[in-house]
Amino acid sequence: MTTIAVIDYGMGNLRSVSKALEHVAPDAEVRVTSDPEIVRQAERVVFPGQGAMPDCMREMDARGLRPAVLEAARSKPFLGICIGLQMLFERSEEGDTAGLGVFPGQVKRFPPQAMKDAQGAKLKVPHMGWNEVMQAEPHPLWQGIADANRYYFVHSYYVEAGKPELVAGYSIYGFPFTCAVAQDNIFAVQFHPEKSQTAGLALLANFATWKP
Repeated sequence: MTTIAVIDYGMGNLRSVSKALEHVAPDAEVRVTSDPEIVRQAERVVFPGQGAMPDCMREMDARGLRPAVLEAARSKPFLGICIGLQMLFERSEEGDTAGLGVFPGQVKRFPPQAMKDAQGAKLKVPHMGWNEVMQAEPHPLWQGIADANRYYFVHSYYVEAGKPELVAGYSIYGFPFTCAVAQDNIFAVQFHPEKSQTAGLALLANFATWKP
């Protein structure tokens, strides 16, 4: 039986993530855990998160999870969600916080001067609600999912990848921003697939069988 570890470092409601995975992968054992050893033993790892980046990094380290997260990011199918995407980069403007540095690049706040729609109306920050995601490149996790599908977002910060080839998907909110990255065994998204109905569940199902 495949084991999927959902990393719990005390930031965010992980029940919706675990329930969505159980729904799309009924033969897998889904374990919500803050135990680094269980993360190490799992065949697949999901790294979600909600809240402020400084709090997320502090809580992850307080539970001794950093080595297990980095090891998983090097060696097994790994899915980052929301802050779990942002934490993979080098630094965030949110509290001037150092990330894990798995990928080159920065996490930036949506700039107020750019927050206007096509008609010039002001856009709110945080970016909250449904938005189209354009697939920047083919990927096994996009399999069977139409381009420009809508996913659910809640965030005030976005990643600016240091390498263009990392970008697997983008969305537009005032300007085009990266909302999915991929490299080797890692796929990470800014949106919440577990809250994104059919398209989100399809992505999670693809992850559950992905063999990078």
